[in-house]
Amino acid sequence: MATARTAVAFGLAAVCEIAGCYTAWMWLRLGKSPLWLVPGIVALALFALALTQVQAAFAGRAFAAYGGVYIAASLVWAKAVEGRDLDRADLLGALLCLGGAALILFGRGESPA
Repeated sequence: MATARTAVAFGLAAVCEIAGCYTAWMWLRLGKSPLWLVPGIVALALFALALTQVQAAFAGRAFAAYGGVYIAASLVWAKAVEGRDLDRADLLGALLCLGGAALILFGRGESPA
């Protein structure tokens, strides 16, 4: 159950962080209205709250493991939202990062909480 809760928290955190950061990208790089920053701020606040739900022994471990999830989720965003093609290096890199995230959280043989 803790593993499923961690996966959901990481997934929600990733969507919220990427969406929040993308609003700034839209404003500064794509010339969209600065009003896009309002939902971006909300999304980033939700990101922080979601990350606190991760079952890890301490914050630094949760943040480190989340880094791998963030990398993979960013590539999914690039494909799904931006319509970019991913190559073999993108996919292998994401798998490597997810493996590292799993090792950080679960590689000690102890429960993550």
